[in-house]
Amino acid sequence: MSTQPVVAAVDGSEDSLRALEWALDAARRREAMLRIVHVRQLAPWTQPEVLAAGPPDPGEDPVLEQVRAHLAKQDALPAVQYVALEGAPGALLPELGATSGLLVLGSRGRGGFASLLLGSNSLAAARDAECPVVVVPRPAQGDDAPPAPPAPSAADGGPVVVGMNADSPDEATLGFAFAEAALRGGRLRIVAAYPWPLQTWMLPGEMPPPDIDQDAVEHETRVLAEGFLAPHRERHAGVTAEVVVLPGDAAGHLVEASREAALVIIGRHRRRLLAPARMMGSVTQAVLLHAESPVAVVPPAPGEDS
Repeated sequence: MSTQPVVAAVDGSEDSLRALEWALDAARRREAMLRIVHVRQLAPWTQPEVLAAGPPDPGEDPVLEQVRAHLAKQDALPAVQYVALEGAPGALLPELGATSGLLVLGSRGRGGFASLLLGSNSLAAARDAECPVVVVPRPAQGDDAPPAPPAPSAADGGPVVVGMNADSPDEATLGFAFAEAALRGGRLRIVAAYPWPLQTWMLPGEMPPPDIDQDAVEHETRVLAEGFLAPHRERHAGVTAEVVVLPGDAAGHLVEASREAALVIIGRHRRRLLAPARMMGSVTQAVLLHAESPVAVVPPAPGEDS
C-alpha cells in the first residue's frame, strides 16, 4: 500500500460525489488508502482565527454518513478513513496536500453562484496544495446530471493528456503524467504548443526580421520535446507516449483534447522573484475552467517553488 493516501473532499453535493468516485478509482489503482474529508464551513459570525476545542466527531457528520451509505454499495473497497474538520475549506483543503499523494475535489460545491464554472475552494486547492490536485468537472450535458464518473476510464480508450512547454518543461508534471499513464493502460499524449503566428515589434526605422519558416519552428519544438522526454520514456517503458506539436493557443488545444481524455495534466507556475505568491497561470486556469475531463494540477518539485 502506498504511504500517502488519496484524499477526496466531500460536502454532500453531487459534484463532490463525482469526485469521490474518481478518488476511489485512483486509490484502487495506487493500492492506497482513501481518506474522505468533510470540512464544516464556519458560521458567518465565527472568527476564522479562533480554533475549536477539537476536531468534530466523524461519526456525527451527516455528510460523512451519506458517503458511508454510498460506499456500502461498492465492492473491493481500499482502506477508508473518514475525517471531519471545521473551518474555512479554502484554507484547510490545501493544507491536506502536505500529507497526501493526491487531492480530489469537484469543480463546485454547495456554496457559490450557480453560474460559476469553478468554485473558490477548488481553485484554492489547485493553487496552493503541495500535492497534485484533481478537479472533476460536471458532465457536459448540464448541472442536473446524476452523480457518475464523468471521465473515460482506461478501458474506454481515453488517453492521459499532458501539456508541455518545450522551452521550459516541468519535470514534476511530466513525471506525474508518465506515472498516471502507466496506471491507466499506458497511453500518454503530450501536447506541445508553440506560439504562432509570431508577434514582432519594431521601433521606427528598424528593418523587419527575416521570414520565419513555420515548419522549422515546429521541428525545433518537437526536437526539444523529445529530448526532455527521453529519460521519462526509459523509466516507463510500458507507456506509449505520443508527442503532438501544434501552433497557437495551448489552453485551447488542451481543452479540445479533454473531450476524449481520461485525464488532462498541467503544471502550476513556479514562484518568481518578482512574483513570490503562488500563481495558477493563465493556461492552467483556462483548462480548469473549460476542460470536459478531470484535470490534474501538479505543483513544482520541492525546491523549485521558492
